[in-house]
Amino acid sequence: MSDAAEILFGAWGREIVTVAQIIFFIFLMGAHILTFSIMMNTLTDHAACTILFCLVGAVLSFVLTLSRRLQEVSYLGILSSLSIFIAVLITVIAIGIQAPDPTAHAIRHPPLLSATSAALNIITAYGGHLAFFSFQSELAEPKDFTKALVTLQVTNTTIYLITAVVIYRYAGAAVKSPALLSTSDTVSKVAFGIAIGTIVISGVIIAHVGAKTIYVRLFRGTGRMNERSLVSYGTWVVIVLISWTIAWIVANAIPVFNDLLTLLAAAFGSWFSFGLEGLFWMHLNWGELSSARSARKVALAGLNVFLILLCCLMCGIGLWAAGQGISLSAKNAHSAFSCADNR
Repeated sequence: MSDAAEILFGAWGREIVTVAQIIFFIFLMGAHILTFSIMMNTLTDHAACTILFCLVGAVLSFVLTLSRRLQEVSYLGILSSLSIFIAVLITVIAIGIQAPDPTAHAIRHPPLLSATSAALNIITAYGGHLAFFSFQSELAEPKDFTKALVTLQVTNTTIYLITAVVIYRYAGAAVKSPALLSTSDTVSKVAFGIAIGTIVISGVIIAHVGAKTIYVRLFRGTGRMNERSLVSYGTWVVIVLISWTIAWIVANAIPVFNDLLTLLAAAFGSWFSFGLEGLFWMHLNWGELSSARSARKVALAGLNVFLILLCCLMCGIGLWAAGQGISLSAKNAHSAFSCADNR
């Protein structure tokens, strides 16, 4: 993503996007640590301090991120996908049977703060765009990326829609964040126990891409990038250690899962999912727009301008919503670095 930004904005654009990428990755890693602590509090009925659970999640994730090759980490992605699919399936079936709040309304009128947070959570769910460049660059056959991307988007959008509709239909306003908490305690424990693969491994993959961004930047143009020396591997370990340490601090500093997702989506997800994509398209097609006579080309230009404007809107309103949400959570005793149960 940073290399693409350099084409648009020059060297300064590359630096800004690189820093933004790294911050976004670390915050996502923090979200996974926070989810790990919620999982442990659910499985153990809050048998220990939440800060300790966050630390356990960070250490486990650090160990799994020590491999420098994405190929080795990617094998864990199969386990990650299966675990979240089964966990969500169990949750959906349980909520359909238990129906904690079956009086859901098709149309509601939530306050601006709640509506903005909900919209930004959807943006976060599609926030993996910035990792696509790294994935494509490490494929044995980069031309296969389009097929993989289409398969991914069709599959995850279908699962998102079915899951959201069923859970909202039978849980209504009783839906919690994360949704695995929306059913009974027993079923939530089963679902979280199965979802541990995704909770840990997805964070590890994100951490790997973020660490690789820094690692390549440090050793690009040298012979150290692929060598098995103490300097190169030691540098990788230090990068991974610092990244997970900062992520652990983030997870404890913003202890409410929904607030962290809102902040992530507003500050970074809006740009990586909408704004930069629109700017990329405009850059690639700018020379053709002045003489464009194709209705399709004009429509695509309008769509990408809309995406850029939508990005600016969601970023501005979203940062306000995130600030308000964190402030309200602080007033409701969700303090930073607390041992309290965060479910």
